Amino acid sequence: MEEGESFEQQESLATQESAMATAEEMALMGLSTNGLSTNGLSTNGLSTNGLSTNGLSTNGLMTGTFKDWFEMDRTLRATVMKYIVMCAVPQGQSRTYTSLVTGQTYTWYGLLGLTPGWASGLQPTVAEQQIITACLAAHTNKFGLNVNVSVLGRGATNAEIPYTSSELALFSETEACFFGNTFTSEGIFAAIDRPFLKTSESTSRACGLTWSGQSADCAPMAHVGSCQEYCTLDATKTYYVSCTYNGVTYKPLTTRVRPVDIYRCGDGTCQFTEKCGNGSQYDSCAADCGACAP
Repeated sequence: MEEGESFEQQESLATQESAMATAEEMALMGLSTNGLSTNGLSTNGLSTNGLSTNGLSTNGLMTGTFKDWFEMDRTLRATVMKYIVMCAVPQGQSRTYTSLVTGQTYTWYGLLGLTPGWASGLQPTVAEQQIITACLAAHTNKFGLNVNVSVLGRGATNAEIPYTSSELALFSETEACFFGNTFTSEGIFAAIDRPFLKTSESTSRACGLTWSGQSADCAPMAHVGSCQEYCTLDATKTYYVSCTYNGVTYKPLTTRVRPVDIYRCGDGTCQFTEKCGNGSQYDSCAADCGACAP
């Protein structure tokens, strides 16, 4: 992300690396675009005072608690709301809020429809809290970049997120699973769904993909190792349907990425995740980034 670049400008870069599908095509394929920064998942960013006590109906967005929560940090909360509505509300619906302070109107669009009760105006159930947490975590990018990602799993009512064989082929790299409950003190967790990255590899999706099971700078999200250690696959072995951690069973979401989004030292491009040096590791990549200046 370039210094001074707006969130809207970042959004326009979502398909810069290849001729990706349009937003409408991605929606039809069951795809979404991540770009929620780690800060969007901070305790302040997801205060339950303004969210969990109200439904996501239009009336819910007009309550004093929501207004207080949103107006405290409009830029951050607008980004958080974009992904909450995208995760919670079905495609074809939207939610709108007008700031009484600035007069600006914000419109957020639904896509995945994972929490029908909350979206209709009810308080979120535990299952809805868990799946929204998983969805926000799956869309987190600690670098604030937009990376196309395939999100798989089941919503709060166990309805499957639709996917196609072409989606699985395009997003052929399994990535991670995400679970937890950000509405409580239980935490937000990520685990890897493939072998750990080699020392020559790196990625902008560093909260899910790691080198040794530890993610730096992804708080409040904690990396807890491998999905296989905590989670159960669906019958087709395509995605995880439950994850148990610290004695609590959660509804998770599973993600896949394109091969191009895993960078390798020696692929001919000095990626922003790579550094100069005289080695073949991502943080000392002579082949792509050259030797460091004396």
